[in-house]
Amino acid sequence: MRGKRIISILCVLTLCLGMTFQVEATGLQEKREQLSDLEKEKAAAEQEKENLSQELEEIVADMAEIKEKIEAKEAELEKKEEELIQAQIDENDQYESMKKRIKYMYENGSGQLIEVLFEAKDITDFLNKAEYISTISDYDRDMLKEFQDIVAEVEAQEQQLQKEYDEIEAMQNELIDKQKTVETLISEKDSEIDEMSEELKELKEAVATAERKQRERASSYSSSAGASVVSGNGMFTHPCPGYTRISSYFGWREQPLPGASTNHKGMDFAAPTGTPIYAAAAGTVTSAGYSGNAGNLIIINHGNGLQTYYMHCHKIYVRAGQKVSKGQNIAIVGTTGNSTGPHLHFQVMSGGTPVNPQNYL
Repeated sequence: MRGKRIISILCVLTLCLGMTFQVEATGLQEKREQLSDLEKEKAAAEQEKENLSQELEEIVADMAEIKEKIEAKEAELEKKEEELIQAQIDENDQYESMKKRIKYMYENGSGQLIEVLFEAKDITDFLNKAEYISTISDYDRDMLKEFQDIVAEVEAQEQQLQKEYDEIEAMQNELIDKQKTVETLISEKDSEIDEMSEELKELKEAVATAERKQRERASSYSSSAGASVVSGNGMFTHPCPGYTRISSYFGWREQPLPGASTNHKGMDFAAPTGTPIYAAAAGTVTSAGYSGNAGNLIIINHGNGLQTYYMHCHKIYVRAGQKVSKGQNIAIVGTTGNSTGPHLHFQVMSGGTPVNPQNYL
């Protein structure tokens, strides 16, 4: 009676410890996922900042080019302004000369013009003098018209240059606004990255603390290696009491990952890393060590053609040739070998053939 009570207490303690470890493992996994997500967010933010920095560099380069264009247009405008002033001076000089000649002719009357004509030696000289007087008048008109056209042309050119200058200046102002916007975005992104870095630091510390606690918990399990726990009413005790959820049943299944068989030869019990694994029945350990896809593997011979396999262990507490008792702690759960996550693959062999473990539990 007393022995049964002790066994019951050990079972309860094992269940409690297992549940505690499961909660810790779940919390750790959540923190790791948060850490991974935050690292991705930070990487994305840093990439966005890099893109903004490149955009800013392009804006600065465009600003330098625009500045050169503005300086060139200013030089053109200054030169054109000088040309306009000179054209206006020439126009005014021609106008003043024309006025003087007209005034002279008016003041001396038409008689002098007739006198000039009659002083001609012959008809040819007369015609030449008359043509000369007419030519002077035409010349004045033509020169004045030419200077007026030059002034108009220079003014039109100056207006076109001013229009081009205004357009370039508008482009410059647009680039200045764009530069300010991008610089603000970069500043905001820097603040966002700084906040993420601080959050990452805290999260990494939390993950490290959780991992340390998990290692300590696993170590506490390790210190109890060899203790026996028997549970269930079947021929075998449950190898992982407290973690009876079956993540993969015996028989056909979909391939969980490359290299895994679709014909599952055992049962998978999902449990956190460090959860104790117990011998399903008394027997002799025939193999204990790493074995390819099975990871850390223990094989126990129970006699009468029965063997049990314990795969993907994190740590092994027994050695080949060692005799073990039913419910003895022989290892802890892990995810070594070809595994999708922490679990125990429990397999029963009868006469060298895999059989459904549920028939023995």
